[in-house]
Amino acid sequence: MEFPFDLAPVLGERFCVVDQHLRPAGRGGGGGAKREELEQQLRTVIDELGKASAKAQGLSTPVTSAARMESNRHVMYILRDTRSPRGAVLGFLKVGYKKLFLLERDGSHVEVEPLCVLDFYIHESQQRRGLGRELFREMLQRERVQPHRLAVDRPSEKLLAFLSKHFGLRDRIPQVNNFVIFDGFFSTRTAPARRALPRPRPEEPIKPYSLSERDFLREEAEPPWPFNLSRGSPVRGSLRPFLLRRESPAGTPPGTAPEPPPRRASSLGRVGR
Repeated sequence: MEFPFDLAPVLGERFCVVDQHLRPAGRGGGGGAKREELEQQLRTVIDELGKASAKAQGLSTPVTSAARMESNRHVMYILRDTRSPRGAVLGFLKVGYKKLFLLERDGSHVEVEPLCVLDFYIHESQQRRGLGRELFREMLQRERVQPHRLAVDRPSEKLLAFLSKHFGLRDRIPQVNNFVIFDGFFSTRTAPARRALPRPRPEEPIKPYSLSERDFLREEAEPPWPFNLSRGSPVRGSLRPFLLRRESPAGTPPGTAPEPPPRRASSLGRVGR
């Protein structure tokens, strides 16, 4: 596919990689006006390639355009002929990562985000010359992905035959959406780690109280103050020196417990007499 302008400043070398920023890959001279001209020429190349691909696939609306590239995180691999004076575009391949719900062979749903083949086109005059295989291999090398890990959006019968011939992708895993995946797609997916359940603790026999615990339980409760200060009953605890100094009368040596108060006669006894 030829254009009325030089493709070298727009696409650069044989393989040109274009993302959502739509930056020309070539090194064209000039200032800002020249740069804007190159960007517009790149948009023209993308739009014309999208129209040619849609016509070849029998689609009413192109799936590739400069506007779609700007609004999505897709990547275009454009292959051009460097032998002609102005250069000619031989074909392109558009890929991008998408979140998909896919089915495994056992029918279970899996949410994945694989690299997807979104559009593929080789000019009619350049087919059956190995250019499509060259374009795919360049993409696989740069994206660092294996062919069986790709998901293909709405592939035509011609594209399915191409993938089967050059990359051995034959055994398809049926899906309910428009994407096609092949055997081996889930081969490198790691299974979720299972949490190890704690082992049940064996029932321990009830141990009898030790001797020290028995002595502690047999300790008698101490009477309230000041009855615990009777003669012969020691004052316990860290407050013993303070209590003895506080309660000792004048002339009584420290450390001696005070005399208990005199016992009063019961009033009931006087009434009975």
